[in-house]
Amino acid sequence: MKFNEKALANASGSFTAVLYLVCGFLVAILPGFMKAIAKSWFHGIDLTESWSGRAFPGNFFFGLITAVLAAWLSGWFFARVYNYFSAKK
Repeated sequence: MKFNEKALANASGSFTAVLYLVCGFLVAILPGFMKAIAKSWFHGIDLTESWSGRAFPGNFFFGLITAVLAAWLSGWFFARVYNYFSAKK
């Protein structure tokens, strides 16, 4: 099996964009719950002083762009490395 590198990269980037938007929406409507999730994911780091409970437009869009870019590059790189190793038999 061979991965289409661009297709996997596009799927990774698209999935991350949707996930990021859903997460941003949930922070807006359920800030306390999302803070508890973030705290559990980051091994109990206390976010009390830095947590605002709202997404700032500039920060939100910068995060969206960088997350999608990182996911796209990760998907492309994963497919590239997978194809390299699967061809070596």
